[in-house]
Amino acid sequence: MSKAATAENKPFINVTPLIDVLLVLLIIFMVAVPLKPTRFTAKLPTPPDDQILPPDPKTLVVTIQPDRSLKLNSLTMMGTIDDTANLSTALVKLFHERELNHAYRAEMLTRLDVPESARIEKTVFIKAPRSIPYGDVLKVIDGIKGAGANPIGLQIDNLN
Repeated sequence: MSKAATAENKPFINVTPLIDVLLVLLIIFMVAVPLKPTRFTAKLPTPPDDQILPPDPKTLVVTIQPDRSLKLNSLTMMGTIDDTANLSTALVKLFHERELNHAYRAEMLTRLDVPESARIEKTVFIKAPRSIPYGDVLKVIDGIKGAGANPIGLQIDNLN
């Protein structure tokens, strides 16, 4: 064979079908990504009745004072926004006592298929004035989550 004959038989890769497949995949992904299910569940309170009910004794409210100090159920001082260790420690002890005393959430009283630690009432509400930056409230949320609280609610009413 001569050099001219080998030069004519160079392999040629047709990339057009590969590009077509790539474009089809790109279109599929562009259509599928916005359909990815995303959800933020929120439990909205029911409108208040005319009668005022006494608060549940199992309700825990962490109040952020305007001076950045923290109170648990408006009774005891639990540190500051920058140091939530005292609050976390108190909540861990409280949740442990509730587990020993079988203080279950109302909807979990008859649920024997759920582990006991998941049945314990660990709901905590955070009450803060609107003047506190949200980043500071997040620090408190992190401390409360670290103690095992779930769910955490935010109160939007003003402090009196």
